[in-house]
Amino acid sequence: MVIVIVVLVVGAGLGLFAGFVLGRHKGQEMARGVKSEELEEAKTSLENARFENAELSARNAAAQAQIEGVNQQLAFAKSQLAQAQQAEQIRIQQERERAAAEAERKRQADAQAAEAKRAEQEARLKEQSKVLEALAPVAKNLDTLQNKVTQIEEGRKREMGALGAQLKGLNDQQARLDKETSSLSAALRNNKVRGAWGEAQLKNIVESAGLLEHVDFDIQVVVTDADGRTLRPDMIVHLPGGKTIPIDAKVPYADYQRACEIPDTASPEDIARRDDLLRAHAKALREHVRALGEKAYWNAFDVAPDFVVAFIPNEALLQAALEADPTLMDDAFSRKVALTSPVTLWAVLKSVAYAWQQQSLTDDAKQLFDLSRELYERFSTLGDYAIKLGTQITKTVSAYNKFASSLERRVLPTARKLQKIEPTKIIEEVPIIESDKGNVSELSAPEVVPADEGDTHLTASGDSLES
Repeated sequence: MVIVIVVLVVGAGLGLFAGFVLGRHKGQEMARGVKSEELEEAKTSLENARFENAELSARNAAAQAQIEGVNQQLAFAKSQLAQAQQAEQIRIQQERERAAAEAERKRQADAQAAEAKRAEQEARLKEQSKVLEALAPVAKNLDTLQNKVTQIEEGRKREMGALGAQLKGLNDQQARLDKETSSLSAALRNNKVRGAWGEAQLKNIVESAGLLEHVDFDIQVVVTDADGRTLRPDMIVHLPGGKTIPIDAKVPYADYQRACEIPDTASPEDIARRDDLLRAHAKALREHVRALGEKAYWNAFDVAPDFVVAFIPNEALLQAALEADPTLMDDAFSRKVALTSPVTLWAVLKSVAYAWQQQSLTDDAKQLFDLSRELYERFSTLGDYAIKLGTQITKTVSAYNKFASSLERRVLPTARKLQKIEPTKIIEEVPIIESDKGNVSELSAPEVVPADEGDTHLTASGDSLES
């Protein structure tokens, strides 16, 4: 549109200019008699103006044609845009419809899933309710067992506390024993005294661990091995299950005592002699280990671990020998001899005492479980009898009703005819037991219902045994 306006304005300007020039020339010819040259110039100017006007008209026509083409393209573009908008609206509408349909399907699927989940939960709750109802008697027995186990655990905790106190007391006792060792040096120079002291220490340790003589251990038991040799271990400790551990007390003291008499401030020669005495002490203990290994106490008992315990009644005696001969312990192990001090032996024996206590508790728990299982089985048997009794009662009621019915229909009508002879005697009707009163209530408790195939009962181990 702008081009058209420009063309029109230019054309109008050229027309005015041409008219002005023509008018001017005509005026000059009339007024002054313009010369022919000027007229020619005016004609030339007019021709030029006409040419320019024609050129402008051609440009105007071309511009008009271009504008028409642009308008057509614009109209086509508008048509395409309208079609695209319509298609987009249709697509948006379809997307909305698909989204709505998908939302509806999802809602229905969620509703179905929720319903299925609810139904599954209800079924699971019903099944759990049935299982819990069936297991109620067992749960009661288990609660009783749990209370018993709780009591046992509380007893164990008290015993562990007492064990800690005993350990502390033993450490204090060991400290006192170490202080008193020097006063025993003179007495321990005698072999017989040393042996008696070692055996006394062994008995004290065993009794402090909670073991009883002639019950959990025996002293100076004479046994005979497979080769006919007579053996006499200082002590045998009985283990749960009929097993036995032999213990022998050894007190290699002479060389150790002489070595202890040499102080750390002594001369290098005396220090070297002290080292030789300690090595001799370790050698003496090694000889004791060799002799114990050759006796093979374990072969003289029916059931015994294949080792013997060598008890050294003083921590310092064993420690000094191990420091002087680091291979002594390995040599003892190879000969099936376990070197123990008072602390280590007490710990071992305390474990034995604890094992006996646990064995006793296990026996009590097993007895309680056996009694519970026996009571449960008797309840089940009683239920069988009750069901059989109910069946017999039902049969009795049925037989009675048949008897009464036959009496009423067949016997009494004839008997009533005899009533005319003795009218004062009235034969009463025989009552019939109503069906709702004659039925026996069925027992439904799982304890008294007869076990079907596939039912389970508890065993002594707590596992289920199919009946």
